[in-house]
Amino acid sequence: MEPSGAVTVDVVVNTRRYVREIEPRLLLSDLLRHELGLTGTHVGCEHGVCGACTVLLDGQAVRSCLMFAVQASGRSLTTIEGLGEPGALHPVQQALSEEHGLQCGFCTPGFALSIASLLDEIPELDDRQLRERLSGNICRCTGYTGIVRAARRAASTRGESR
Repeated sequence: MEPSGAVTVDVVVNTRRYVREIEPRLLLSDLLRHELGLTGTHVGCEHGVCGACTVLLDGQAVRSCLMFAVQASGRSLTTIEGLGEPGALHPVQQALSEEHGLQCGFCTPGFALSIASLLDEIPELDDRQLRERLSGNICRCTGYTGIVRAARRAASTRGESR
């Protein structure tokens, strides 16, 4: 059964193009999780406060629980599934693992994408600046020390690869 008042969304997610008929009120997080099966995008607070639903929209970190899917039409998204892959992790993913910047893993996708976007924007930040810029992502397990160390390691790794 086709939804009443459906609209077409045409979006590239992790380099793959998707065209779907959806309800105009469908959230981007729901499109990713329920329509496309990309469950690495987690939904925590559903108010944009926790950062668990963070994805990259044209390279910029956004809260997918605060956007309608139609707002992403014609644009490019990266979810945690597209950031790296087994055997070829993104430097941020590798650093989070090496610096023990994760525990339960619920917040990890949002942090990884936030850090990747942040380092693309400003490659060199001190710990205070990193903590301030990552304050929109909440972790209940790690105490943030490993996450900040991971961001610093990823930044230094990026510098070496230039």
